Amino acid sequence: MSQEPGWLRPHGEPWKRVSERLVYDNPWITVTEHQAVAPTGKSAIYGVVSFKNLAMAVLPLFDDGSTVLVGQHRFAHRDYSWEIPEGGGPRDVDPLESAKRELREEAGLEAAQWLPVMKVQLSNAITDEIAIGYIATGLSPVPTDPDETEELALVRVPFREALEAALAGQLPDVMTVAMLLRAYHMARERALPDALSRAMLG
Repeated sequence: MSQEPGWLRPHGEPWKRVSERLVYDNPWITVTEHQAVAPTGKSAIYGVVSFKNLAMAVLPLFDDGSTVLVGQHRFAHRDYSWEIPEGGGPRDVDPLESAKRELREEAGLEAAQWLPVMKVQLSNAITDEIAIGYIATGLSPVPTDPDETEELALVRVPFREALEAALAGQLPDVMTVAMLLRAYHMARERALPDALSRAMLG
């Protein structure tokens, strides 16, 4: 394992949490108001959105280098979003099992091979949400089973076409962008099977 570079170490004083007050709670999130002390020593108020699930992102890759995107209306941004299959899973459940469920439910696919490739913080200024991303290969179809609030559309597109749409700002979902870029880098570095890398890169 490579040694971490020295610049990765923390600098300065951390935030200090003085007290907290639960403001909101539902089955998916809590909102907590904190009285805190900033790294500068100044008193501050801080609101944190805590997520009860881990976020899951799955990039399914077919042998021909294509992938599947899921289209749906997103409530918070009031827009329509094309994304890789995504969802959430309880923190006390193996993330891989949650990712497999999301791929089945949203894309109607099962995968023979699963590769964990990403663990990132989402909007880490105000939330503690963690996203875990997998590349799924060896795909076969199964029935979809979306949530009762989801009306989903599916499209199968070449990987490079999805990547170019993300880079053009047409796929603004951050997990989709991050996973497409990660997969592109892995294909360029031959960290994926050679035949798949060639198909993805066109």
